[in-house]
Amino acid sequence: MSETLKQLLEHKIVAILRGIEDRHADAAGQALIDGGIRLMEITLNTQGATTMIHRWRNKFDGQAIVGAGTVLDLKMAQEALAAGAQFIISPNLDEEVIAYGAEHGVSVWPGVMTPTEIVKAWKAGAEAVKLFPMGTLGTKYLAEIRGPLDHIPIMATGGADLHNLGEYFGAGANAVGLGSKLVNLEWVREGKLELVTERARQFVDAVSKL
Repeated sequence: MSETLKQLLEHKIVAILRGIEDRHADAAGQALIDGGIRLMEITLNTQGATTMIHRWRNKFDGQAIVGAGTVLDLKMAQEALAAGAQFIISPNLDEEVIAYGAEHGVSVWPGVMTPTEIVKAWKAGAEAVKLFPMGTLGTKYLAEIRGPLDHIPIMATGGADLHNLGEYFGAGANAVGLGSKLVNLEWVREGKLELVTERARQFVDAVSKL
């Protein structure tokens, strides 16, 4: 088990920043860290994502683990690692990306939906998988596949909020990926960083009790 996976299983939350502007990124990252978030990803379909990832690796060294999200193929994985990403998350399963991450000691958590995809990702070397889209699949689906697949760490992404976190973890999630429910970009743009920190703290407190 890699150190990054240990951190995922301990802290149970990955903050997803999609579409954030470079000028707001550092303040948003610090606000999340102040609220207790320890794993953050910037999606590669965000303009300037690799620049922000590279800067965060230095700025937040020792405070948070910084990764790249929406990594669809090998070329994007190469760009993410060149920027310094400490983990890679995808909405899809690409075995080349998993192999590339393993070759460079970087954990890859690919997006999967079916039991076949989950096992295929695991056999390809993924340390954990991202079950997506959870907002559509629902926690009953997660609970059902957990029966035969109880040995594979699952990060559930989509649909989680403060009110249903218990259902997600009760159904067998090891962690959750949280986007707009955690990172309100309007608050960030308006400079309401204390609200971002408070929201982060609420999520961190909630998962600590599960």
